[in-house]
Amino acid sequence: MSKADFKKLDCYRARSGEFRVVDVPPLQYLMIDGYGDPNTSASFREAVETLFPLAYKLKFASKQELGLDYVVMPLEGLWWADDMDSFTTARDKSKWHFTVMIMQPEWITGDMLQAAKRKVAAAGQAPRLDEVRLETLEEGRCVQTLHIGPFDEEAETLATMHHDVIPAQGFALTGKHHEIYLSDLRRAAPDKLRTILRQPVRPA
Repeated sequence: MSKADFKKLDCYRARSGEFRVVDVPPLQYLMIDGYGDPNTSASFREAVETLFPLAYKLKFASKQELGLDYVVMPLEGLWWADDMDSFTTARDKSKWHFTVMIMQPEWITGDMLQAAKRKVAAAGQAPRLDEVRLETLEEGRCVQTLHIGPFDEEAETLATMHHDVIPAQGFALTGKHHEIYLSDLRRAAPDKLRTILRQPVRPA
């Protein structure tokens, strides 16, 4: 049985120092919302602890029931604040809203999610099961780059993207700041973290 790896999609390709315009197709995700500093927020930690058991249960169900195997995708996050300077200059994480998520193949259904929730609940593995939803995100045209290093050093790259690169290409910001965590957050050293930074855009 072949195993699909959706990280090979063009929209998951990025290089450090390169700001690339990409057209992201509609993709569906497991999602949980939250608020606050991800370093100290129980909401963020519990969301992550809930999503991954579900993602693996869905992978196994897909393989066993449908004969379709795939690589579990990395954690991703949508981030926003009432004042977007909280991301670039102020970096006030206590004011951040977030949606943490894991991309799912198009053949994963709501019924499959409910069955996976029951299995995870029986194992007592996840604290926020009731809050998980399966939702399609349509970002369309975006600008993205790869950041290598600690999350707290993203500010300069984001400022360049938001204030220089995007306006220079005739675009304006729209939608929510999107991060794709290619590294294992539990194991990678901060200076080795690889994170795709994505910003949806529209014609200015």
